[in-house]
Amino acid sequence: MLDVPFRSATQLAAMIRKRTIGCLELLDLYVARIERYNPKLNAVIAMDLEGARRRARAADRALAKKTARGPLHGVPMTIKESYDVVGMPTTWGVPAHKDNYPAQNALIVDRLLAAGAVLFGKTNVPLHLADWQSYNDIYGTTNHPWDVSLSPGGSSGGAAVALAAGLTGLEAGSDIGASIRNPAHYCGVWGHKPTWGIVSQRGQALPGKISSTDIAVVGPMARSAEDLDVALAAIAGPDPIDGLGWQLRLPAPKKKALRDYKVALMLTDPNSEVDREIQDRLQALADWLAKKKVTVSDRARPDIDTTEAHRTYVLLLRAATSGRLGAEEFQRQLEEVRRLAPDDERYYARMLRANTMSHRDWLALNEARHHMRMRWARFFEGWDLLLCPAAASAAVPHDHHGERWDRTIRVNGKTVPTTDQLFWAGFTGMVYLPSTVAPCGLTARGLPVGVQIVGSQYADRTCIHFARLLEREFQAFVPPPGYE
Repeated sequence: MLDVPFRSATQLAAMIRKRTIGCLELLDLYVARIERYNPKLNAVIAMDLEGARRRARAADRALAKKTARGPLHGVPMTIKESYDVVGMPTTWGVPAHKDNYPAQNALIVDRLLAAGAVLFGKTNVPLHLADWQSYNDIYGTTNHPWDVSLSPGGSSGGAAVALAAGLTGLEAGSDIGASIRNPAHYCGVWGHKPTWGIVSQRGQALPGKISSTDIAVVGPMARSAEDLDVALAAIAGPDPIDGLGWQLRLPAPKKKALRDYKVALMLTDPNSEVDREIQDRLQALADWLAKKKVTVSDRARPDIDTTEAHRTYVLLLRAATSGRLGAEEFQRQLEEVRRLAPDDERYYARMLRANTMSHRDWLALNEARHHMRMRWARFFEGWDLLLCPAAASAAVPHDHHGERWDRTIRVNGKTVPTTDQLFWAGFTGMVYLPSTVAPCGLTARGLPVGVQIVGSQYADRTCIHFARLLEREFQAFVPPPGYE
């Protein structure tokens, strides 16, 4: 079995219930590891140790009376910086918000606390959560746990690093452009992007914002698939207002064993070519699944033009985040749009059009999205899951120069725009589908590779169940070297 810091949250909770380790003892173990390893990683950027130790002592006293608060009783956890937590700042990496201390917790924070978790710190993010890196002018740069010269991904990069390096027991991130899925893939941990709307975004927003964002979700990250299941059960469901009128009942997985599943395999796409090393790891998984009598097809697809899907996603994505623009910047971009050539399909051009589009144009895009959503539903009538990449490559070097749409990465020996790989976020994400990222081995250089497991709308538990079977039979958590 793995050393204590690297065990899953459910294993840690079992140790606590058996009194093998105390709640305060376990918290102090993680704090000591943060003091030792965080200086070179910069994953955990804020802590409330006084409050956490108070909760841990209370959890120990409760166990002494043979009472446990919930399935995560006493498990120390950190959370993405963008969640409101009383006693710690919420900045989204924006310097103007560096002194923003919220007056109440995000809803899922309260739900995780109610499940027994001992929340003690926050993890780093990029500016506005808008990068597949994790750096900002307030907290600096977070480094990859396997190679500090590389990015850990983003925007939940600090969360993935803290899990991989054994600095915390559990995490939660957010995802509109693979911000859970990308860092889970880069760092070799598990992450679940829920079906849109099943977990309230209340309290995971810029100061003053309370409405839910299109496409965006919040969800768990962990060192095991079982942890995802436990955490999702704790946080999913309507907020108190919506809960007066509806309840959430996610269907249980219908299949029991791997051989019962029918899965489609998608290794690459013209909109975002995938590095051969990533394709090889996913193909190795598919070959192994076939030997396990799983029905695997590399041709089964929904009846959707992937280029149209990618264009629609980028426009909806940028429209969803356009509210951050000030009046002056909006006017500047409006003038720039008027100078664009009609056939300019660069990411930057699409972003400008989305930031300034009319509501009528948005309605047309939304209609196109829902037609695709119906085609996905028909696809899943015959197939249980789609397996595909979470990103075009393994972790890439830090690159903080210029804007994200100007940066490039290397894929199969070619230089390509970083933003191309948003395809793997949006193809399924914009139509509300859930997906779980699970470890799928290492590259020749020794970097983690993840597989994205996509299910039908509300089939969250099926995605996680399949990931759990893979964890048990194909690939368990592997700690990065040097954090013993």
